Amino acid sequence: MDSLVQLQKWYLSQCNDDWEHGYGVRIETLDNPGWSFDIDLVGTSLEGKHFEITHYGMFEAAETSGDEWIICKVEGGKFAARGGPLKLDEMLTIFLRWADAAA
Repeated sequence: MDSLVQLQKWYLSQCNDDWEHGYGVRIETLDNPGWSFDIDLVGTSLEGKHFEITHYGMFEAAETSGDEWIICKVEGGKFAARGGPLKLDEMLTIFLRWADAAA
């Protein structure tokens, strides 16, 4: 299944006439270029669940091109992901796999 379709289904499953009014999902572009993807975990089944930080490309200077990088982590009650301009689908997939495994 397409990761965007899966994300839509996950988002809908969180909507309870309360959560969606104060929390949500944000996808934005970065100027380096790249993507920013944040999901509020407060009030979801993922709140307080362990997530092992996932990253590559940012710290391995010569091993990847400037566009091939990702960092995903959970902090401050949010799943936060940043990645290169062609990494949005991979970032969504990382979140969805964790959400499925942690549920």
